[in-house]
Amino acid sequence: MRYPLLFTISIFLFTACKKDKFTTAPQIKFEKLSHNAIDLSINSATPIITFSITDAEGDLGLNSKDTAFIYMKNLLTNTFDSVPFPDLQSAGKNNFKANVDVTITKVIKCKSQPGNPLHTDILYFEFYVKDFAKNKSNVFTTPDPVYFTCF
Repeated sequence: MRYPLLFTISIFLFTACKKDKFTTAPQIKFEKLSHNAIDLSINSATPIITFSITDAEGDLGLNSKDTAFIYMKNLLTNTFDSVPFPDLQSAGKNNFKANVDVTITKVIKCKSQPGNPLHTDILYFEFYVKDFAKNKSNVFTTPDPVYFTCF
């Protein structure tokens, strides 16, 4: 009875530790937001979202045959867009790990407020990526809001 119990515990520990390993589907995690305010009335800079990414095959980036994309969505306006990864051929390898910076300009859009020419929207964003094999990563939502003053 003692050996089957030890065997079961060993299998459980082995599978529990495996979650930190690189996986076929990319794994992403929010790291930081460069700043959290945009003011169109003074032409302020657009924030940059930084996230970490891991992928077992390293099949991300841009090459002559395919392109991997970063998908982003503004949760207030439901504006959705994607941007291609840069060329990562020199870095693309097994057990790929990197930080990625994304400018959210393509999904910044005011939610119209009739009668209120200058207002501030509170924005949150959702991100995920797909690699060359079209494996979709996990999805993360920015934990901190971006305050967008627009007219």
